[in-house]
Amino acid sequence: MASTVPLFSSAKPRAFLSHVKPSHPPSISLRPRRCEISTIRASIASRPVVGAPDDLVASILSKVKGTDGGVLLTKDGHQEVADVALQLEKYCVDEPVKCPLIFGEWDVAYCSRPTSPGGGYRSAFGRLVFKTNEMVQAVEAPDIVRNKVSFSIFGFVDGEVSLKGKLNVLDDKWIQVIFEPPELKIGSLGFQYGGESEVKLQITYIDEKIRLGKGSKGSLFVFLRQGY
Repeated sequence: MASTVPLFSSAKPRAFLSHVKPSHPPSISLRPRRCEISTIRASIASRPVVGAPDDLVASILSKVKGTDGGVLLTKDGHQEVADVALQLEKYCVDEPVKCPLIFGEWDVAYCSRPTSPGGGYRSAFGRLVFKTNEMVQAVEAPDIVRNKVSFSIFGFVDGEVSLKGKLNVLDDKWIQVIFEPPELKIGSLGFQYGGESEVKLQITYIDEKIRLGKGSKGSLFVFLRQGY
């Protein structure tokens, strides 16, 4: 495990996400303020959203359900997820980084690379010690991102690793997030470690229910909005 642990990253693990020198990112957060969420939901409800056919959305969710974020999938299973994601990309809005649907709390339902969300905690050895309970990414207006992986150590002691970052928009589809050093909590103890980290992510599809992302190293993410 590196000195820092990438959460939802596709590059080298460093404080929860991949490392790169910042260009221009937007932000994502884990616990958006209630007033912001209400405003976001009202905005979503007030504008029509054209999404993909329901069967495509249902298909990709059925393929990642019960796979421990993709860890339990075979090579063929990963390819099936990638094939459906490619079809969903055809229905992505023109400028997904400007879509208000990005805001909210999202569960990380799948990643094509097990260690991208959670770094060493999600490696083959790490999963023997740390049982993942939840992987969440929250995006708060206007530009805050919060990532969190909660786990239990051998099923007895609860802990979590969290990151707070600032999001910058690179173009119509790509965002960059610069994260502060990660914070580790085990039981009542908590501390920060490592340094800043950076991740770049392309939004390839988004609707009220799911969001798809592709990291700069090719990792595919499927996010499911909490509450669905």
